[in-house]
Amino acid sequence: FLTAVEGAEDSTEAGAELVRQECAPGDVVIGLAASGRTPFVGGALEQARAAGMPTALISANPQAPLAPLADHPILLEVGPEVVTGSTRMKAGTAQKLTLNALSTATMVRLGTTFGNLMIDVRPTNAKLVARTVRMLVQASGRSPQHAAQVLEAAGGSVRVALVALLSGAEADAAAEALERFPRDARRVGDPAGIRSAVDALTAAG
Repeated sequence: FLTAVEGAEDSTEAGAELVRQECAPGDVVIGLAASGRTPFVGGALEQARAAGMPTALISANPQAPLAPLADHPILLEVGPEVVTGSTRMKAGTAQKLTLNALSTATMVRLGTTFGNLMIDVRPTNAKLVARTVRMLVQASGRSPQHAAQVLEAAGGSVRVALVALLSGAEADAAAEALERFPRDARRVGDPAGIRSAVDALTAAG
């Protein structure tokens, strides 16, 4: 981490070995190469494809030579760097923004949000408790005092507290309902299971 190993990027085998050691079926391998031709990245993508893993490439070169190795090439047009060759400027920033978008979309699909609220917050200190209570108030329309009480009854689980607040059920019943509706990326519109759990509790009276 503290010492550069510039030559490593020239080894196709090193990239392949990284995938063999660190990746498994079901993983998606995303290669980052500003130039779109880095041998290390190419080796990793080739190994991933050979193992049947989906692949993507994020590059700042619209004609990236490695693009054919990616099932999902993401080719960014950033233009020439202000300082020639300094890819940490435009290319690096564009790649980081793309990764941010990918990771955010992934977390939404995995059910870690409700609307535009992050519901996987762990209220482990006063600041996070206050933030969590504000979030529960915003989502449910209940008072801060009531939201804090329900959060405590839910053992600090924002998902459980949210279901309890929206349905009017006790925390234990909310937790049981969520067990019937676990997170599921395939549940369109409700990957977190919050709305499904609330509907089930409301229907049960």
